[in-house]
Order: sequence, then structure tokens, then C-alpha cells
Amino acid sequence: MTATQRFFEVSLPVPLRQTFSYQTDNQGLPIGARVRVPFGQRQLVGYVVAEQSADDLGEYQVKEIIEVIDQQTIWTDDIWQLIVWSADYYHHSLGEVAANALPVLLRKGNEASYPATEYWRLTEAGKKVDLEGLKRAPKQIKLLQTLAESACTRSSISEQGISRTVMTVVADKGWITSFTERDSKTTSGWEFGSANQPLTLNKQQAVAVTTINQQQRYAALLLQGVTGSGKTEVYLQAMTDVLQRQQQVLVLVPEIGLTPQTLRRFQQRFDVPIVMLHSGLSDSERLKAWLDSRSGKAAIIIGTRSAVFTPCKNLGMIIIDEEHDLSFKQQDGFRYHARDVAVKRAQLLDIPIVLGTATPALETLNNAVNSRFHWLKLDQRAGGAENVKHQVLDLKQQTIEAGVSAPLQKQIGSELERGNQVLLFLNRRGFAPALMCHECGWIAQCKRCDAYYTVHKTYHQLHCHHCGSQRPIAKQCGDCGSTHLITHGVGTEQLEQSLQKQFPDYGVLRIDRDSTRRKGELGRQLQAATDNRYQILVGTQMLAKGHHFPDVTLVALLDVDGALYSADFRASERLAQLFTQVAGRAGRARKAGKVVLQTHHPEHDLIQDLLNNGYQDFALTALAERQMSLLPPFGHMALFRAEAVNRQHVVTALQELAQLMPIADGAQLLGPMPALMERKAGRYRYQLTLHCRSRKLRYQLLEHLLPQINELASWRKIRWSLDVDPQDFT
Repeated sequence: MTATQRFFEVSLPVPLRQTFSYQTDNQGLPIGARVRVPFGQRQLVGYVVAEQSADDLGEYQVKEIIEVIDQQTIWTDDIWQLIVWSADYYHHSLGEVAANALPVLLRKGNEASYPATEYWRLTEAGKKVDLEGLKRAPKQIKLLQTLAESACTRSSISEQGISRTVMTVVADKGWITSFTERDSKTTSGWEFGSANQPLTLNKQQAVAVTTINQQQRYAALLLQGVTGSGKTEVYLQAMTDVLQRQQQVLVLVPEIGLTPQTLRRFQQRFDVPIVMLHSGLSDSERLKAWLDSRSGKAAIIIGTRSAVFTPCKNLGMIIIDEEHDLSFKQQDGFRYHARDVAVKRAQLLDIPIVLGTATPALETLNNAVNSRFHWLKLDQRAGGAENVKHQVLDLKQQTIEAGVSAPLQKQIGSELERGNQVLLFLNRRGFAPALMCHECGWIAQCKRCDAYYTVHKTYHQLHCHHCGSQRPIAKQCGDCGSTHLITHGVGTEQLEQSLQKQFPDYGVLRIDRDSTRRKGELGRQLQAATDNRYQILVGTQMLAKGHHFPDVTLVALLDVDGALYSADFRASERLAQLFTQVAGRAGRARKAGKVVLQTHHPEHDLIQDLLNNGYQDFALTALAERQMSLLPPFGHMALFRAEAVNRQHVVTALQELAQLMPIADGAQLLGPMPALMERKAGRYRYQLTLHCRSRKLRYQLLEHLLPQINELASWRKIRWSLDVDPQDFT
């Protein structure tokens, strides 16, 4: 040890809630600086948490820091505070939280500067090509025309539907060439500009915009507006004041599919730099957007869940669209809720945050009811659009073809003849949810999960949607050997094929995870639906979230009965939100809309409540029921999940943890109990739920229990995780 050596606590991206000591002769490392350090047989990128005194190290041998990556912190103050708060609130490793907050390239230790981007442009020979001679190669023509306008990246070219093969062929002819360019500008330098004039607001919208603009410091505002009430226009006009002050706006959306639509709306209104942050970007594209935001080059940042940790030079407002959506909760690894983290970030920065939705989560609604959030209501549809009409179709004793009853089939035909669009919602992808033997009743079941295989005829395979395993469609029964195998149930793939036969004169578009796997495909399909290039739209929940289809006049929910009797206490809330959101896709322009709900249980209390009283009445009733049963938001939960190949190992580990639970008034442990799907991917899954009357008590008990887990030998035989404020119990 030399006199110049200094010692630092470093947090590493490992699932251990502790720091590690390292030494260096570097005289000044800022808090949060990235360093590359040895850890066992590996080298990891860690984050400096604090400087240590040599007296605190005892007799331990301290390893050297291999490389100091940052001489200056890459974090803004609010983001580092947010990371520390998140690690503490969710009882998670600080190093993993910090890594989660960074683009992949920065996690790996790359320099926090703009990466070199590869562009493609026409050569002189390419500019002289006679396009008439390429009539038999339309993709080559499209590529040359695209590059004639400006140089493009490979990803932007692929979004035009042009493959790498086409680019290679054209490059081999010497017509196009690539070059790299590094964007080194780091100053903000943007000026506010308005591309289009704002729309005229109705009275409720005007009140909402005025209320938001009056908030000069931290305030949380729930903008609850019925579907089609013009919430986006409220966002746009509320953002105007912020952008005119040269401040940035962070907009969070639940799904990657909503980012292109949101981007388009904002580009049409504002002439300012806008960046997107989502999982569909390449690593270099995501780093560039992150740097643009941090440096102030970007005025508006639109992103999905993880964008909540994006640093901004001068953030003035946060907007969360569809705040109720389950997609805002990370379900693996660092299990955080982006909505709650965003509210904390707004508090740290002392800025307003707007949470918009037609169907607020009960936690958010409770905050509004108790005046912790400002409650802004829009109960009128914008632009003169009429409220939709509702109809329940009792499926009992009805003739049904691929999930569509005869009365619904007739209504679909009537709307199509009028030149309107129809949207059919079925939250089951694939051709059918099961393959069955007609002789003995055998069903093809995944060997690794407590689940049946889903039939995918397009791929001629059986897929398990839980563990991802695949196998060819069976030719014979696994029990009796019969070749008389039939499909059971209906998926979107089967529904699409049936509708094509029933209505051959109309286009059918299926939008689900299977049909939108290719990059950019979801955006293209949504645009095709908006442009009325397809008259019948079939889809899963991807179609239910905020999309605007002006010609859709009939929306049908084909099967929601499974959610009526779920074991999850949140199931009724999820179904009510889903019903309201899907119904909101109908009649959004000047055409009247209608929603049809097919069910075998038309008398069910939840269905009747939604039809007769709407989501608001249901939600307030559900809140009262939650309060009586001390369920969230009136109780506070933490869920220990454990899994192992051996069932007894899991049960024993959770039982031993339960025995360590101190007796505390207002707290109880529930379990161990099997997960709703006990066996998944060959592992048995059990849960232990901590239920407390206050967040403070839950925090204290978890801080008491977690350090003791490392002392339990049984916990070394299992995989486990902790989920604070769990949203999903499957």
C-alpha cells in the first residue's frame, strides 16, 4: 500500500446487496463513476458509491481497480438519487439498478460519447442508373429512390421493407456505398417551433391544460378521460409552455407499439428534436438517444418503461400515458414499477407529473380520491364523437364458428357493407390453445410446464407459451395412438382464417406477437389499419392500447369468461380496464360506435356493473372492497418467489424463512403456496407473501429477513426473487 493509494466502495451488477472495497492511485473518483474491477474470475463494470478510510478495511486484502472509465460522473444528480432510492425501496442490489438504468454499451464500459454510425449513400454510378431498366427489381428501385433523397442508416432502410440481401446486391454493382460518421455535438441549441396549430379545446380540456400549467413545482395530476376524450391534445398543449421555457419533457408509454404513433403526433405539432428509447433500437441508437437527452439536444424524450431512468439536462415535466398498464411493471430481474419511480423522480426534481388514462389503476385512483393527486376528468368525447353503445351476446345455445356467434357474424357483415372497419379482440394467439385426441381425450401437454401446447399452424408446430419449447404437430395420440387429432379452442390465427372464408371480399389483418416479429412490422400494420387498407382487424391486447382507428365502428370481445373467475384478486380490475380500453377503439371519429361482448355469463356482477355504470363506478366499488379486505392500496405486499427442480427444496426454503418472521402487529406471512402455474420450464414454483398494513412496517421486516437468507443453507439450493408491490401472481 502506497501513500497515494485511496480506497473506494464499489457496487457491482451482482445480486448481492453490498458494496466491495477496491483501491487505486487515482486521486478523485466522483460518486457514480464507472470502474472496471476484478471479481472472482471475471472483470465487471461497477459504480463508485463512496470513498473509504484505510482504517475501515481491517486485515482484508484489497484488489486494485483495473480501469477508471469515468473521470466525471455520467449521471445527473436526480438520476443517481433515484437509483439509490429505487435500490432501497425495492430491496435490490444498487449495482444491478445502476446497470439497468444505462444503455447496454455503457454497461459494458464503453465511452459515454456518440458512437460512429454507419450510413449508406448513392455513388456517382448509382445516381446515373436508369430506373426504367430495373422494373423487374422493385426493391432495388425503392432503395435507390430512398437514398436519392438522403443518406440513411441500415435500420432506417430496413424499416422501408428492404432486406440486407437487396442492399448487398446493389452494393456489389457499385451503386451504393457505406460511410461512418460520429456525431460529436453536445450542446443543446434547439429552439421551440410549432409545426401545426393546436386543436380547439372543449371546456374540460381547457380546464385540464390550465390546471397543469399552473403547477410550477411538484404536483401529480391524474388526467382521467374516457377513451377518445382528447387526452393527447391535453398533453400537447400542456407541453407547449414547458418547451417554450427551453425545458425538456419525458413521455412514457407502455408498449413499443405506441412509440411510433406518439412520435408522429408530436412531430406533427412541434418542430423540436424528439428521440425515442425502447427495446427495438440497436445498442448504438439507444446510446445516441440517451446522450441527446442528457446533453439537452433532445427536447422531447418518448420511451417505454426503462426510459424513466434517462438523464435529462433540464427536465420540466413527466407524462405517463396509459398509467394503469401492467407493462410499466418490470416482471423479472430488477422488479420496479416505472409509474411509481417516475412519481419519485418528479418529487426529486420538483416538477409536475401527469398520469393519463381512461381506466386508472386503483392505487392511482385512491391517491386522487384522497387528494394526494390532482384529479382532472374528461368525460366527453372530443370532436363531437358519440359515446359507444354496448351489447351483451349470451353464447349459450348459439351457433359459433371460430369463436364468432351467428348474431355477431351478421353485425360484422352489416358494418362492412357500410364501408366501416370491424375490430375483433381475442387474447389468445396461435391457431388453437390445445391439440386433443378425439378418441380418448388426450391433450398434448408441455413436459416442462403445467400447461398445454398451443397449436401454430403457420409454423406447423406446437408451442409452449410459458417456457418457449416447440415440437412438430403430433400425428398420433400420445396415449392410444389414434390419428384422429383435433384442435380445441380458438386462437387469433384460426379466427383470421375463418373470417377470410366468411368475408372473402374484405381484407383481414391479424396483429399479435407472432405476426409482428420483424422489426418495424408492428408500425407498418398499425398504419395499414389506420389507413383502412384492411376492413377486419383481429388482435390481442396489442390492439387495445391507445391506438386510433377512425373507421372502426364495431368492436367485439370474443371471450373474456376466463377472467371472471380468476384466483388473482386483481383480475376484475384488469378485465374492467381491458373491456373499457378495447371498447374505446370504436367510434373514435364522427361515426357512431358499438361494442359487443360475447359471454356465457351475461348475468355476472362485473359485466353488469361495467355495462350499466361504467369503469368509474366499478373502480370506486372495488376500492371499497379492497379497503375492507386490506388489499392494495390499503395493504402493502411483498412476494418471495422461489423455484427449483426439486419441489421439497423450494417448500423447505420458504418454510425456514417463514420461521424467521418476527411477530409483528399488522403483518402476516401467507404461504408457502404453489404459484398459479406450479411447474414451469421443469422447475417447481412456490410463493411466500408478506402482507403489512404500512409500507414502513414492510420495509423494516424485509430489512430484518433479507440478511438472514444468506445464512440459510436451504436457500443455496433454489432460485429466488423478491417482488415489492407485486402485480402478477402467476
